[in-house]
Amino acid sequence: MLKLMYITNKPEVALIAEKNGVQRIFVDMEYIGKSDRQGGMDTVQSFHTVDDVRKIKKCLTSASLMARCNPIHEKTDKYSSSKEEIDGVIDAGADIIMLPFFKTKDEVQKFISFVDGRAKTLLLIETPEAVENIDEILEVKGIDEVFVGLNDLSLGYGMKFMFELLADGTVERLCTKFVKKGLPYGFGGIAALGKGSLPAERVIAEHYRLGSTCAILSRSFCNTNIITDLNQVDEIFTKGLKEIRDWEVECENGNVDFIENKKQIRDAVVQILNSIG
Repeated sequence: MLKLMYITNKPEVALIAEKNGVQRIFVDMEYIGKSDRQGGMDTVQSFHTVDDVRKIKKCLTSASLMARCNPIHEKTDKYSSSKEEIDGVIDAGADIIMLPFFKTKDEVQKFISFVDGRAKTLLLIETPEAVENIDEILEVKGIDEVFVGLNDLSLGYGMKFMFELLADGTVERLCTKFVKKGLPYGFGGIAALGKGSLPAERVIAEHYRLGSTCAILSRSFCNTNIITDLNQVDEIFTKGLKEIRDWEVECENGNVDFIENKKQIRDAVVQILNSIG
């Protein structure tokens, strides 16, 4: 089964997600430079804090706590340095720390040294430069896991639709490299079954074909900025997670034709791009 991640800084929502089998609660502290590169896009910008890490950690009993820090940066009058930020996140109880929007081996080495074995490290590959430098990046010791961020990476390539990266083989080429290094990996976000511009069923089956181990539940799965009734949130997670897990069983049991699914993804992406114009 995929390790599912859900972004929230609300303890009551984190508990609902955890109860329904989400294995990682995701506190998203990244904001430096994010609005510039995603300007005008309908994307998630969370502005979570170290205090959010601390309060979510206190409420969890089984799920891991993952925190996305900012890209590697020096201290300014507006924010602390990467090392200070990472120290704070670890002190607050993060089990896994995700590094976003890096481009070079040097940035990754700094990140690994700042974490210094005190938490698991997860690299978020979301720049064309990181893809270009991936072989030397993966030589760095201390990387525990990798994840391909489809949204920012597709923006970096000037694409119109993030799942083009599945259709054109980019994700598969990266996954092949991760396998050779023995690293667990995942990519992208998934909506509820039957939903999403590319149906979630197709995306989940591609996770299984490519040997992925984790995925983020997308904002469209349950947007708690819009849906504020906790009973409704619980209903969405209960129904949605059961449907996802049931579909995963079909994938695991060989009841899904992965090659045909790959073709359907390519065809769907072409159709979506044609509709975009």
